[in-house]
Amino acid sequence: MSSQRADLACRIFPEPDASQIDHFDRLPDSLLLLVFNKIGDVKALGRCCVVSRRFHSLVPQVENVVVRVDCVISDDDSSSSSAASDKSRGPFWNLLRLVFGGIVKPIQTLGQFLGPKRPSSSSPTPSSSLAVGTDDDSDAGVTHHSPTQVLKNFNEIRLLRIELPSGELGIEDGVLLKWRADFGSTLDNCVILGASSVFHPKDLTDSAATATNCTDDNGSIPDSFYTNGGLKLRVVWTISSLIAASARHYLLQPIISEHGTLDNLVLTDADGQGVLYMNREQLEELRVKPLSASSASKRTLVPALNMRLWYAPHLELPDGVVLKGATLVAIRPSEQSPNAAKKEASDLSWVSTAFEEPYRTAATMLVKRRTYCLEMNSF
Repeated sequence: MSSQRADLACRIFPEPDASQIDHFDRLPDSLLLLVFNKIGDVKALGRCCVVSRRFHSLVPQVENVVVRVDCVISDDDSSSSSAASDKSRGPFWNLLRLVFGGIVKPIQTLGQFLGPKRPSSSSPTPSSSLAVGTDDDSDAGVTHHSPTQVLKNFNEIRLLRIELPSGELGIEDGVLLKWRADFGSTLDNCVILGASSVFHPKDLTDSAATATNCTDDNGSIPDSFYTNGGLKLRVVWTISSLIAASARHYLLQPIISEHGTLDNLVLTDADGQGVLYMNREQLEELRVKPLSASSASKRTLVPALNMRLWYAPHLELPDGVVLKGATLVAIRPSEQSPNAAKKEASDLSWVSTAFEEPYRTAATMLVKRRTYCLEMNSF
């Protein structure tokens, strides 16, 4: 009789087949969040949301988020409904109009995860030309969301990286132009590195190498720099970089106001042309002290500036790369913000460490040369 009862129990409550057990469910939430933080990309995280209810509940807790922009389009390319909304908000950027759009075929649930924009008491977002495209089940095919909408369901963001498809500044082939800007409520500092041409070791013939190395200088700027348009070109580089940086900073205000957990925010581009950086202290400063917008366009007002310039007719780096007309510009407000005031005037580490290699070495070499001081009014 006992054996029959045991057999009956086995039939009613059979042992689960090992092949049917989902061992993934046995992973703790903390481990899954580590994986999601490694993924980071908004589109990929949106796809994760449809895997299970558990994933859908965990994705909003991701701390490291990356928003990559796939293409730049104009306001005229948006849908009619978007265009009507854009018209009511006004044009974005007189100089440049960047649009987060054209994300290639994310699944419909990504759009559902992004959802409608939640009400906000912050100042109007300058996102009339800024949208992330997601597939929709409507006849329109693609719905565009602002970065604020894309990020609204993430509750624990600490590190946010937004990557534009390309830099705003159109430069000729062979020309080097890179910048990094740190902002609080306004510009804290900006470093610009440029060169009229770049020669790599494989590009240098014997004659080119001889011509490149024949110039011997004592650290002074040659007279030809002022007469052949060299100075004018550097001024254009500087102003253009500052405009690009201040326009990017203006874009970030609604995102910063809605995500109080942010510790670091980076807005860069796929070309590596420019990087805007904000740390925790700078983010808090912007929340407490609202930015001042330029009357000319939707960008942060740039205060009066003090600039240091270093120049080398040619600069040969340890890896053999040669920068012709290498120029380094370090910029700080004339009346420094509390963040910048903490740094000693003689400390140039923020200049030499502004870029990744090999350009970090180039900046380090340039700051050892003779320094020239300039001033610029606010704009």
